[in-house]
Amino acid sequence: MNRKFKWKVDSEKHVVVWNFERRGWQKTEGSDWNIYWANKQSIKSMFNPENGVRLTDGQYVNHFPNHYELTRKDLMVKNIKRYKKEAEKDPALVEKLDFIPVTYTLPGDYSLFVEEFRRNPNVMWIMKPCSKAQGKGIFIINKLSQIKKWANAKAVEGYVVSRYIETPLLIGGKKFDLRMYVLVTSYRPLQAFVYSEGFARFCNVKYSSDIDDIDNPFMHLTNVAVQKHNEDYNNKHGGKWNIYNLRLYVEATRGRVTNSAK
Repeated sequence: MNRKFKWKVDSEKHVVVWNFERRGWQKTEGSDWNIYWANKQSIKSMFNPENGVRLTDGQYVNHFPNHYELTRKDLMVKNIKRYKKEAEKDPALVEKLDFIPVTYTLPGDYSLFVEEFRRNPNVMWIMKPCSKAQGKGIFIINKLSQIKKWANAKAVEGYVVSRYIETPLLIGGKKFDLRMYVLVTSYRPLQAFVYSEGFARFCNVKYSSDIDDIDNPFMHLTNVAVQKHNEDYNNKHGGKWNIYNLRLYVEATRGRVTNSAK
Protein backbone atom coordinates (compact mmCIF):
# COMPACT_ATOMS: atom_id res chain seq x y z
CA MET A 1 0.00 0.00 0.00
CA ASN A 2 2.76 2.46 0.98
CA ARG A 3 4.68 1.84 -2.23
CA LYS A 4 1.70 3.14 -4.20
CA PHE A 5 1.65 6.40 -2.26
CA LYS A 6 3.11 9.00 -4.62
CA TRP A 7 4.82 12.27 -3.80
CA LYS A 8 5.98 15.33 -5.68
CA VAL A 9 8.18 18.27 -4.64
CA ASP A 10 9.04 21.65 -6.14
CA SER A 11 12.56 21.64 -4.75
CA GLU A 12 14.83 18.97 -3.34
CA LYS A 13 14.45 19.72 0.37
CA HIS A 14 16.58 17.03 1.96
CA VAL A 15 14.58 16.42 5.13
CA VAL A 16 11.30 16.19 3.20
CA VAL A 17 12.61 13.92 0.46
CA TRP A 18 14.43 11.74 3.00
CA ASN A 19 11.24 11.16 4.97
CA PHE A 20 9.25 10.32 1.85
CA GLU A 21 11.89 7.88 0.60
CA ARG A 22 12.40 6.08 3.90
CA ARG A 23 8.68 5.29 3.91
CA GLY A 24 9.02 3.63 0.55
CA TRP A 25 6.79 6.13 -1.19
CA GLN A 26 7.11 6.64 -4.92
CA LYS A 27 8.22 9.88 -6.57
CA THR A 28 6.21 11.22 -9.48
CA GLU A 29 6.42 14.23 -11.79
CA GLY A 30 2.87 13.92 -13.04
CA SER A 31 -0.49 14.92 -11.59
CA ASP A 32 -1.14 11.54 -9.99
CA TRP A 33 0.45 12.53 -6.67
CA ASN A 34 -0.95 11.90 -3.20
CA ILE A 35 1.14 14.57 -1.50
CA TYR A 36 2.64 17.64 -3.17
CA TRP A 37 5.26 19.55 -1.17
CA ALA A 38 4.99 22.83 -3.03
CA ASN A 39 6.32 26.35 -2.65
CA LYS A 40 3.97 29.23 -1.92
CA GLN A 41 3.82 30.42 -5.52
CA SER A 42 2.85 26.98 -6.79
CA ILE A 43 0.05 26.79 -4.23
CA LYS A 44 -1.17 30.26 -5.16
CA SER A 45 -1.20 29.33 -8.85
CA MET A 46 -2.80 25.95 -8.22
CA PHE A 47 -5.76 27.38 -6.33
CA ASN A 48 -6.24 30.39 -8.59
CA PRO A 49 -9.97 30.41 -9.49
CA GLU A 50 -9.05 30.70 -13.17
CA ASN A 51 -7.26 27.35 -13.06
CA GLY A 52 -10.20 25.50 -11.57
CA VAL A 53 -7.96 23.01 -9.77
CA ARG A 54 -9.67 20.84 -7.17
CA LEU A 55 -7.91 18.25 -5.06
CA THR A 56 -9.26 14.75 -5.30
CA ASP A 57 -9.75 12.42 -2.34
CA GLY A 58 -6.36 11.30 -1.09
CA GLN A 59 -4.47 14.35 -2.38
CA TYR A 60 -2.70 16.67 0.07
CA VAL A 61 -0.58 19.81 -0.18
CA ASN A 62 1.61 21.45 2.47
CA HIS A 63 -0.07 24.89 2.44
CA PHE A 64 -3.60 26.18 2.62
CA PRO A 65 -4.27 28.74 -0.15
CA ASN A 66 -4.68 31.50 2.45
CA HIS A 67 -1.92 30.35 4.80
CA TYR A 68 -0.49 33.89 4.86
CA GLU A 69 -3.42 34.88 7.12
CA LEU A 70 -1.42 33.24 9.92
CA THR A 71 2.16 33.45 8.66
CA ARG A 72 2.24 37.22 8.03
CA LYS A 73 2.52 38.99 11.37
CA ASP A 74 0.11 41.82 10.54
CA LEU A 75 -2.57 39.42 9.32
CA MET A 76 -2.03 37.16 12.31
CA VAL A 77 -2.60 40.17 14.59
CA LYS A 78 -5.80 40.95 12.70
CA ASN A 79 -7.07 37.40 13.15
CA ILE A 80 -6.10 37.25 16.83
CA LYS A 81 -7.99 40.47 17.50
CA ARG A 82 -11.00 39.14 15.65
CA TYR A 83 -10.86 35.93 17.69
CA LYS A 84 -10.57 37.89 20.95
CA LYS A 85 -13.63 39.91 19.99
CA GLU A 86 -15.60 36.71 19.40
CA ALA A 87 -14.28 35.34 22.69
CA GLU A 88 -15.79 38.27 24.60
CA LYS A 89 -19.07 36.36 24.47
CA ASP A 90 -17.52 33.81 26.85
CA PRO A 91 -15.87 35.39 29.95
CA ALA A 92 -14.07 32.15 30.82
CA LEU A 93 -12.43 32.11 27.39
CA VAL A 94 -11.42 35.76 27.59
CA GLU A 95 -9.45 35.07 30.78
CA LYS A 96 -7.42 32.41 28.96
CA LEU A 97 -6.34 34.96 26.34
CA ASP A 98 -4.77 37.42 28.76
CA PHE A 99 -1.28 36.31 27.71
CA ILE A 100 -1.54 38.17 24.39
CA PRO A 101 0.29 41.52 24.67
CA VAL A 102 -1.12 44.81 23.41
CA THR A 103 -0.21 44.96 19.71
CA TYR A 104 -0.60 47.46 16.87
CA THR A 105 -0.02 47.27 13.13
CA LEU A 106 2.07 50.07 11.65
CA PRO A 107 1.84 52.43 9.91
CA GLY A 108 -1.97 52.00 9.97
CA ASP A 109 -2.32 52.09 13.78
CA TYR A 110 0.42 54.65 14.34
CA SER A 111 -1.83 57.25 16.02
CA LEU A 112 -3.38 54.64 18.31
CA PHE A 113 0.04 53.35 19.25
CA VAL A 114 1.31 56.84 20.09
CA GLU A 115 -1.70 57.38 22.38
CA GLU A 116 -0.99 54.10 24.19
CA PHE A 117 2.71 54.90 24.43
CA ARG A 118 1.99 58.24 26.08
CA ARG A 119 -0.34 56.57 28.58
CA ASN A 120 2.45 54.18 29.55
CA PRO A 121 5.71 56.03 28.83
CA ASN A 122 7.98 53.82 30.94
CA VAL A 123 7.56 50.49 29.14
CA MET A 124 9.43 48.86 26.29
CA TRP A 125 7.95 47.85 22.94
CA ILE A 126 9.25 45.38 20.36
CA MET A 127 9.04 46.13 16.63
CA LYS A 128 8.87 43.31 14.07
CA PRO A 129 8.56 43.59 10.26
CA CYS A 130 5.36 41.97 8.99
CA SER A 131 6.84 39.68 6.37
CA LYS A 132 10.35 38.83 7.53
CA ALA A 133 11.71 35.91 9.55
CA GLN A 134 14.85 34.75 11.39
CA GLY A 135 14.93 37.83 13.61
CA LYS A 136 15.56 40.21 10.70
CA GLY A 137 14.56 43.82 11.23
CA ILE A 138 13.50 43.38 14.88
CA PHE A 139 14.34 46.08 17.42
CA ILE A 140 13.18 47.26 20.84
CA ILE A 141 12.22 50.84 21.69
CA ASN A 142 11.60 52.72 24.90
CA LYS A 143 11.33 56.27 23.57
CA LEU A 144 8.79 57.79 21.21
CA SER A 145 11.57 59.55 19.33
CA GLN A 146 12.89 56.14 18.23
CA ILE A 147 9.70 55.24 16.42
CA LYS A 148 9.27 58.75 15.01
CA LYS A 149 12.65 58.37 13.36
CA TRP A 150 11.48 55.07 11.86
CA ALA A 151 8.12 56.55 10.76
CA ASN A 152 9.82 59.47 8.97
CA ALA A 153 11.90 57.16 6.79
CA LYS A 154 11.30 57.46 3.04
CA ALA A 155 9.97 53.92 2.61
CA VAL A 156 8.10 52.77 5.70
CA GLU A 157 7.86 48.99 5.81
CA GLY A 158 4.86 47.37 7.47
CA TYR A 159 5.56 46.46 11.11
CA VAL A 160 3.79 45.13 14.15
CA VAL A 161 4.65 46.62 17.52
CA SER A 162 3.87 44.80 20.77
CA ARG A 163 4.30 45.69 24.39
CA TYR A 164 7.49 43.91 25.41
CA ILE A 165 7.28 41.31 28.17
CA GLU A 166 9.88 42.76 30.52
CA THR A 167 9.61 40.01 33.15
CA PRO A 168 9.70 36.79 31.10
CA LEU A 169 10.07 33.30 32.55
CA LEU A 170 13.79 32.55 32.57
CA ILE A 171 15.80 29.35 32.76
CA GLY A 172 19.37 29.79 33.90
CA GLY A 173 18.75 33.52 33.67
CA LYS A 174 18.11 33.30 29.93
CA LYS A 175 15.08 33.94 27.74
CA PHE A 176 13.60 31.09 25.75
CA ASP A 177 10.63 30.40 23.53
CA LEU A 178 8.81 27.26 22.46
CA ARG A 179 8.72 25.88 18.95
CA MET A 180 5.73 23.58 18.54
CA TYR A 181 4.49 21.96 15.34
CA VAL A 182 0.81 21.64 14.50
CA LEU A 183 -0.60 19.88 11.44
CA VAL A 184 -3.92 21.41 10.41
CA THR A 185 -5.78 19.13 8.02
CA SER A 186 -9.04 21.06 7.90
CA TYR A 187 -10.44 24.44 8.89
CA ARG A 188 -14.11 23.51 8.41
CA PRO A 189 -14.48 21.52 10.52
CA LEU A 190 -11.31 22.45 12.40
CA GLN A 191 -9.02 19.44 12.72
CA ALA A 192 -5.48 19.72 14.01
CA PHE A 193 -2.75 17.45 15.35
CA VAL A 194 -0.06 18.67 17.76
CA TYR A 195 3.35 17.05 17.41
CA SER A 196 4.58 16.07 20.87
CA GLU A 197 8.31 16.50 20.21
CA GLY A 198 8.71 20.27 20.15
CA PHE A 199 11.62 22.16 21.66
CA ALA A 200 12.68 25.31 23.51
CA ARG A 201 15.14 27.79 21.99
CA PHE A 202 17.44 29.75 24.29
CA CYS A 203 19.33 33.01 24.12
CA ASN A 204 23.08 32.83 24.74
CA VAL A 205 23.24 35.89 26.99
CA LYS A 206 21.49 36.22 30.35
CA TYR A 207 18.47 38.50 30.28
CA SER A 208 18.37 42.03 31.64
CA SER A 209 15.62 44.63 31.35
CA ASP A 210 18.18 47.43 31.61
CA ILE A 211 17.64 49.96 28.83
CA ASP A 212 21.37 49.86 28.06
CA ASP A 213 20.89 46.27 26.83
CA ILE A 214 17.88 46.70 24.54
CA ASP A 215 20.07 46.57 21.43
CA ASN A 216 21.64 43.21 22.33
CA PRO A 217 20.00 40.59 20.06
CA PHE A 218 21.78 37.71 21.83
CA MET A 219 19.86 38.63 24.99
CA HIS A 220 16.42 39.31 23.53
CA LEU A 221 15.96 37.22 20.34
CA THR A 222 15.86 33.43 20.46
CA ASN A 223 16.11 32.94 16.69
CA VAL A 224 18.83 30.43 15.78
CA ALA A 225 19.71 32.62 12.79
CA VAL A 226 20.67 35.30 15.34
CA GLN A 227 22.13 33.20 18.16
CA LYS A 228 24.48 31.19 15.94
CA HIS A 229 26.62 34.30 15.51
CA ASN A 230 27.31 34.55 19.24
CA GLU A 231 30.73 33.34 20.37
CA ASP A 232 29.13 31.09 23.01
CA TYR A 233 26.78 29.36 20.57
CA ASN A 234 26.93 25.56 20.85
CA ASN A 235 26.82 23.94 17.42
CA LYS A 236 26.08 20.54 18.93
CA HIS A 237 22.76 21.29 20.65
CA GLY A 238 22.08 24.68 19.07
CA GLY A 239 20.89 26.23 22.31
CA LYS A 240 17.84 23.97 22.41
CA TRP A 241 16.08 21.72 24.90
CA ASN A 242 13.55 19.14 23.82
CA ILE A 243 10.13 19.29 25.43
CA TYR A 244 10.86 16.27 27.62
CA ASN A 245 13.81 18.01 29.30
CA LEU A 246 11.80 21.20 29.65
CA ARG A 247 9.05 19.26 31.43
CA LEU A 248 11.59 17.76 33.81
CA TYR A 249 12.87 21.23 34.65
CA VAL A 250 9.37 22.64 35.21
CA GLU A 251 8.42 19.73 37.45
CA ALA A 252 11.64 20.04 39.45
CA THR A 253 11.38 23.81 39.97
CA ARG A 254 7.64 24.49 39.98
CA GLY A 255 5.97 21.14 40.65
CA ARG A 256 3.81 18.74 38.69
CA VAL A 257 0.64 20.79 39.14
CA THR A 258 2.15 23.64 37.12
CA ASN A 259 3.33 21.26 34.43
CA SER A 260 -0.07 19.60 34.04
CA ALA A 261 -2.13 22.80 34.15
CA LYS A 262 -4.54 23.21 31.28
